[in-house]
Amino acid sequence: MSDELRGRVAAVCVGKVGELDSSGRSIASAFVKRPVAGRVRVHSLGVEGDEHVYEGHGGEDAAVLVYSHDHYPFWRDLGVDIPDAGAFAENLTVDGLTEADVHIGDTFELGSCTVQVSEPRSPCYKIAARYGRKDISIVVQETGFTGYLMRVLQEGEVAAGDEVRLVRRDTTHDWSVAEAGRILNVDRNDIDGARRLLEIDALSAGIKRSLNARIARGDRLGLDLDRLYLSGKVET
Repeated sequence: MSDELRGRVAAVCVGKVGELDSSGRSIASAFVKRPVAGRVRVHSLGVEGDEHVYEGHGGEDAAVLVYSHDHYPFWRDLGVDIPDAGAFAENLTVDGLTEADVHIGDTFELGSCTVQVSEPRSPCYKIAARYGRKDISIVVQETGFTGYLMRVLQEGEVAAGDEVRLVRRDTTHDWSVAEAGRILNVDRNDIDGARRLLEIDALSAGIKRSLNARIARGDRLGLDLDRLYLSGKVET
């Protein structure tokens, strides 16, 4: 298994709480992440030196946000002026390891850490605020170029240049991050898919709560509100 999927850390990024402009409103955000040099401590609640504004970011199930550098040319071709790393508020910018490659529950070794994929990233309106484009959060959602979150199984240190190596995959399912993201972020009326996704033990507790609520209510309303949220027209 360890020879089947590998990537490399292009950058380790952290951010401090600052201000973004969202349709003329000033909002607190630590979305802007910048690369840091040397080895950086990764613990159960996140990357040393990284800040969060609200409780929906970070936590044991969502300690580390990963985004593939392979998607950067797509955004530049759309005319989005993104930096060389940390463009989507990720803690780890990685070469390879896209959402299509990686599965929910995949366990990786990187540096002296062991981490496990827990959920697709759910994009929010702060991406639009960061780049001054109201459409970008929706494009992130619809392309599936969202990134993904990891829990930390073994704390340690990581640095740019470290190999990211798959050491364990749950063979009881074949849910890639991309397919899980489709259910979570795009095809919200696929209730059967939501039920199947819930069967994955490694899926984060927060996503399980969200999917259970979706199943209980049906989701036309939820989809419409999400699109307003992504554009920054409403906050949740």
